[in-house]
Amino acid sequence: MGLFDKLTGTKRPADGVAPRPAAEVYRALLGLNRPDVPYVIRDGRAEGADLVAEWRVLDPAWRNFFVATQVSRLFTVRMLLVPEKHEVRTLDQQFEVTWTAGGIPHLAIAAEVQRGQVHPTSKRWTIGGGENGGSGMTQTYDFDSADLKTPLQETVLGAGWTWRAVVSGKL
Repeated sequence: MGLFDKLTGTKRPADGVAPRPAAEVYRALLGLNRPDVPYVIRDGRAEGADLVAEWRVLDPAWRNFFVATQVSRLFTVRMLLVPEKHEVRTLDQQFEVTWTAGGIPHLAIAAEVQRGQVHPTSKRWTIGGGENGGSGMTQTYDFDSADLKTPLQETVLGAGWTWRAVVSGKL
């Protein structure tokens, strides 16, 4: 991996991994959808991509989870398969979340635009009630975008394709 790859977040498959057909990579990425994960991978053609991965913040089955965590920023990963190069070009887009009364999320594009690779994380701590009756801090929530992005990257790399981050220009 070169310096530019490291800076952009581009990842290459291990040596000797034969590239799988594009249709198989597409199906494998969609195959990551399961009811027990807080993200969904969906068709992205209306948004200029092949696939879009995003948190299920608007899904009624996951709303309580996201309301409880009160995450302030979410992101999506737009993916475009480029079969002739055996690569998946990716572009992250970050959103600001405003929670309204009743736990209904309102999504808006964040004021500051970030292109390329975005890595939002969020942690919540509770102060007090430490071990042995002393004061302390307990982590009550940990949100990490890697929980979404890592399975995508592993699937792409396992199929012998490159995960290519887009820093500027079109997807």
